Amino acid sequence: MKNLFKMTWVGLVLVLLNCQSVNYTRMFYHDVMPEKISDRFGFTEGPSSDKEGNVYFTDQPNDKIYYWDWKTNEIREFLSKTGRANGTHFDQDDNLITCSDDQGEIWKISKDKKIQILLKGFEGKRLNGPNDVWGDSSGGMYFTDPLYKRDYWIDFKQEIPHKSLYYRNKEGKVKKNRYFYPAQWHCRK
Repeated sequence: MKNLFKMTWVGLVLVLLNCQSVNYTRMFYHDVMPEKISDRFGFTEGPSSDKEGNVYFTDQPNDKIYYWDWKTNEIREFLSKTGRANGTHFDQDDNLITCSDDQGEIWKISKDKKIQILLKGFEGKRLNGPNDVWGDSSGGMYFTDPLYKRDYWIDFKQEIPHKSLYYRNKEGKVKKNRYFYPAQWHCRK
């Protein structure tokens, strides 16, 4: 048993040594450096780019979604009263999908700001606080549901005792994934 434990640790170390970040190239081109565009927000989250290249992001404590217009270098408000949107992602039809954790929901927001609630809970229970979302090529989406209690949540009662990763297929069926594999790591073959 002792040898099995040691071999497991050695195997884990070897796996980690052979893993690398998905970002294989430099983040910035030659002399291009990051530039602060604004600091007027409470807490920004969930940056996602639409098909035009504009970057949408949330200001969760202030319950707003903004976007940075890359052509004009201006930040514009897209929507207020967002369900306290957190993580975001654009689907194949360029709708903004949000983890709106105020009521534990997943929203779809069209460019003309029509809101559709895609998911409100799991197995009859309120989600803890959907945090990040990512769509797949089949029209489904993965989303995380940790529990980061917010000062601005009113009358929050935890109904799901675990922090989980879920998958919602394009037909709307949701399942909880048993295992979580960090998406930001890619192992060499």
